[in-house]
Amino acid sequence: MAFKYITLISRQGKVRLAQWFITIPQKEKDKTIKDVSMLVLSRRNKMCNFIEVKDTKVVYRKYASLYFIAGIDMNDNELITLEIIHRYVEILDRYFGNVCELDLIFNFQKAYFILNEMIMAGELQEPSKRAIVRAIVRQDEVEARENAERGWGDIKLEGVAKTALLSLQEFKQSLTR
Repeated sequence: MAFKYITLISRQGKVRLAQWFITIPQKEKDKTIKDVSMLVLSRRNKMCNFIEVKDTKVVYRKYASLYFIAGIDMNDNELITLEIIHRYVEILDRYFGNVCELDLIFNFQKAYFILNEMIMAGELQEPSKRAIVRAIVRQDEVEARENAERGWGDIKLEGVAKTALLSLQEFKQSLTR
Protein backbone atom coordinates (compact mmCIF):
# COMPACT_ATOMS: atom_id res chain seq x y z
CA MET A 1 0.00 0.00 0.00
CA ALA A 2 1.61 3.23 -1.13
CA PHE A 3 -0.24 6.46 -0.52
CA LYS A 4 0.65 9.43 -2.67
CA TYR A 5 -1.48 11.84 -0.66
CA ILE A 6 -4.35 12.10 1.78
CA THR A 7 -6.56 15.15 1.86
CA LEU A 8 -9.74 16.20 3.63
CA ILE A 9 -12.06 18.65 1.92
CA SER A 10 -15.35 20.19 2.92
CA ARG A 11 -18.52 20.08 0.82
CA GLN A 12 -17.61 23.58 -0.37
CA GLY A 13 -14.23 22.35 -1.63
CA LYS A 14 -12.11 23.91 1.13
CA VAL A 15 -9.03 21.89 2.03
CA ARG A 16 -8.99 21.03 5.72
CA LEU A 17 -5.94 18.77 5.70
CA ALA A 18 -3.45 17.77 3.00
CA GLN A 19 -0.59 15.36 3.59
CA TRP A 20 1.69 14.45 0.68
CA PHE A 21 3.94 11.40 0.63
CA ILE A 22 5.54 12.06 -2.75
CA THR A 23 7.70 14.96 -3.86
CA ILE A 24 6.15 17.12 -6.56
CA PRO A 25 6.09 20.89 -7.10
CA GLN A 26 3.55 22.91 -5.11
CA LYS A 27 1.85 24.07 -8.31
CA GLU A 28 1.21 20.44 -9.28
CA LYS A 29 -0.08 19.63 -5.78
CA ASP A 30 -2.54 22.51 -5.95
CA LYS A 31 -3.74 21.45 -9.40
CA THR A 32 -4.14 17.83 -8.30
CA ILE A 33 -6.17 18.79 -5.23
CA LYS A 34 -8.34 21.14 -7.27
CA ASP A 35 -8.99 18.55 -10.00
CA VAL A 36 -9.64 15.69 -7.59
CA SER A 37 -11.88 17.87 -5.39
CA MET A 38 -14.00 18.87 -8.38
CA LEU A 39 -14.32 15.23 -9.48
CA VAL A 40 -15.25 13.95 -6.02
CA LEU A 41 -17.67 16.77 -5.20
CA SER A 42 -19.51 16.35 -8.52
CA ARG A 43 -20.22 12.64 -7.95
CA ARG A 44 -23.56 11.42 -6.65
CA ASN A 45 -23.76 9.61 -3.30
CA LYS A 46 -24.58 6.21 -4.79
CA MET A 47 -21.62 6.21 -7.18
CA CYS A 48 -18.48 4.13 -6.66
CA ASN A 49 -15.87 5.60 -4.29
CA PHE A 50 -12.97 4.87 -6.65
CA ILE A 51 -11.82 7.05 -9.56
CA GLU A 52 -8.81 6.66 -11.83
CA VAL A 53 -7.07 9.98 -12.48
CA LYS A 54 -3.97 9.86 -14.68
CA ASP A 55 -1.55 7.45 -12.95
CA THR A 56 -3.36 7.54 -9.60
CA LYS A 57 -6.30 5.71 -8.14
CA VAL A 58 -8.39 8.08 -6.01
CA VAL A 59 -10.31 6.51 -3.15
CA TYR A 60 -12.68 8.65 -1.11
CA ARG A 61 -15.34 8.43 1.54
CA LYS A 62 -17.72 11.05 2.86
CA TYR A 63 -18.26 11.45 6.59
CA ALA A 64 -20.78 14.15 7.57
CA SER A 65 -19.57 17.32 5.83
CA LEU A 66 -16.04 16.11 5.00
CA TYR A 67 -14.61 14.05 2.18
CA PHE A 68 -11.58 11.94 3.10
CA ILE A 69 -9.62 11.42 -0.13
CA ALA A 70 -6.57 9.23 -0.71
CA GLY A 71 -4.44 9.02 -3.83
CA ILE A 72 -2.82 5.60 -4.19
CA ASP A 73 -0.82 3.68 -6.79
CA MET A 74 -2.80 2.02 -9.57
CA ASN A 75 -1.98 -1.49 -8.36
CA ASP A 76 -2.98 -0.91 -4.71
CA ASN A 77 -6.12 -2.29 -3.11
CA GLU A 78 -9.03 0.16 -2.92
CA LEU A 79 -10.86 -1.70 -0.15
CA ILE A 80 -7.86 -1.68 2.16
CA THR A 81 -7.55 2.06 1.48
CA LEU A 82 -11.21 2.55 2.45
CA GLU A 83 -10.54 0.60 5.64
CA ILE A 84 -7.52 2.78 6.48
CA ILE A 85 -9.60 5.92 5.90
CA HIS A 86 -12.28 4.51 8.18
CA ARG A 87 -9.68 3.64 10.83
CA TYR A 88 -8.41 7.24 10.72
CA VAL A 89 -11.94 8.56 11.21
CA GLU A 90 -12.50 6.16 14.12
CA ILE A 91 -9.34 7.42 15.83
CA LEU A 92 -10.35 11.04 15.26
CA ASP A 93 -13.78 10.19 16.71
CA ARG A 94 -12.23 8.52 19.73
CA TYR A 95 -9.88 11.42 20.40
CA PHE A 96 -12.30 14.31 19.78
CA GLY A 97 -15.52 12.56 20.80
CA ASN A 98 -17.69 12.59 17.68
CA VAL A 99 -15.30 14.57 15.48
CA CYS A 100 -16.64 17.38 13.32
CA GLU A 101 -15.18 19.79 10.80
CA LEU A 102 -14.59 22.45 13.48
CA ASP A 103 -12.47 20.01 15.51
CA LEU A 104 -10.18 19.65 12.52
CA ILE A 105 -10.09 23.37 11.83
CA PHE A 106 -9.17 24.37 15.39
CA ASN A 107 -7.02 21.33 16.18
CA PHE A 108 -5.43 20.64 12.81
CA GLN A 109 -2.10 19.84 14.46
CA LYS A 110 -3.70 16.90 16.29
CA ALA A 111 -5.29 15.65 13.06
CA TYR A 112 -1.86 15.73 11.38
CA PHE A 113 -0.23 14.07 14.39
CA ILE A 114 -2.77 11.23 14.34
CA LEU A 115 -2.26 10.76 10.60
CA ASN A 116 1.51 10.78 11.03
CA GLU A 117 1.25 8.16 13.77
CA MET A 118 -0.73 5.95 11.38
CA ILE A 119 1.00 6.52 8.05
CA MET A 120 4.65 7.24 7.48
CA ALA A 121 6.25 7.76 4.05
CA GLY A 122 3.00 6.64 2.42
CA GLU A 123 2.90 3.27 4.20
CA LEU A 124 0.65 2.13 7.04
CA GLN A 125 2.88 2.00 10.12
CA GLU A 126 0.51 1.56 13.05
CA PRO A 127 -2.89 -0.09 12.55
CA SER A 128 -3.75 -0.19 16.27
CA LYS A 129 -6.24 2.48 17.31
CA ARG A 130 -5.32 2.00 20.93
CA ALA A 131 -1.58 2.49 20.33
CA ILE A 132 -2.18 5.66 18.32
CA VAL A 133 -4.48 7.20 20.94
CA ARG A 134 -1.98 6.29 23.68
CA ALA A 135 0.72 8.18 21.76
CA ILE A 136 -1.57 11.20 21.50
CA VAL A 137 -2.42 11.03 25.20
CA ARG A 138 1.32 10.93 26.04
CA GLN A 139 1.92 13.92 23.77
CA ASP A 140 -0.90 15.85 25.49
CA GLU A 141 0.57 15.01 28.90
CA VAL A 142 4.03 16.26 27.85
CA GLU A 143 2.47 19.42 26.43
CA ALA A 144 0.51 20.04 29.66
CA ARG A 145 3.65 19.47 31.77
CA GLU A 146 5.67 21.88 29.60
CA ASN A 147 2.92 24.50 29.80
CA ALA A 148 2.89 24.16 33.60
CA GLU A 149 6.70 24.52 33.72
CA ARG A 150 6.45 27.71 31.66
CA GLY A 151 3.97 29.07 34.16
CA TRP A 152 1.09 29.13 31.74
CA GLY A 153 -0.96 27.14 34.24
CA ASP A 154 -4.48 26.08 33.48
CA ILE A 155 -5.71 27.58 30.28
CA LYS A 156 -9.44 28.22 30.15
CA LEU A 157 -10.85 25.83 27.59
CA GLU A 158 -14.06 26.52 25.73
CA GLY A 159 -16.09 24.72 23.07
CA VAL A 160 -14.24 22.19 20.97
CA ALA A 161 -11.07 22.15 23.07
CA LYS A 162 -13.06 21.50 26.25
CA THR A 163 -14.96 18.66 24.56
CA ALA A 164 -11.68 17.17 23.33
CA LEU A 165 -10.17 17.34 26.82
CA LEU A 166 -13.22 15.70 28.40
CA SER A 167 -13.26 12.89 25.83
CA LEU A 168 -9.51 12.45 26.35
CA GLN A 169 -10.02 12.10 30.11
CA GLU A 170 -12.80 9.55 29.54
CA PHE A 171 -10.53 7.62 27.18
CA LYS A 172 -7.70 7.60 29.75
CA GLN A 173 -10.13 6.17 32.31
CA SER A 174 -11.22 3.45 29.88
CA LEU A 175 -7.56 2.40 29.41
CA THR A 176 -7.10 1.89 33.14
CA ARG A 177 -10.18 -0.32 33.50
